[in-house]
Amino acid sequence: MTTVPYRVELVRDAEKDLKRLRPWTAQVTRQLLRPEQEPTAGHPLSGILHGTRSLEFNLKGSGAFRAIYAILDEERVCIVLIVGPHENIYARAERRYRAWLKRVEIE
Repeated sequence: MTTVPYRVELVRDAEKDLKRLRPWTAQVTRQLLRPEQEPTAGHPLSGILHGTRSLEFNLKGSGAFRAIYAILDEERVCIVLIVGPHENIYARAERRYRAWLKRVEIE
C-alpha cells in the first residue's frame, strides 16, 4: 500500500524568505520538501504556535535555520509560513501564523 505524498506550499512571505536565501536555494528547497514524505519531520511547537512544526536545518557557512509550517491532513498539504535563520524566527513566526489563521478563517 503506497501513501499519497503531501504537497508543500509556501505562503507569499515564505516565498520572499526563500528569495532572500538565493545562494542556498537548492539546499533550502531540499529541506522544505522533506515533509512531502514525512510531514512530521519537524518538531511540534507550543504556545501561540501550537499546531505548527519547526523543521531544523543548517546551511553550510551560514548556521542554523528553521522553517515553520502547519500540516493540513485532510488536504495533505504542509503550509510553510516562514523560513530563515534561527535567531528571532519564533517571534516573527507568531505574527505570520496569526495573520495566516485570519486569512484561513475568511476563506
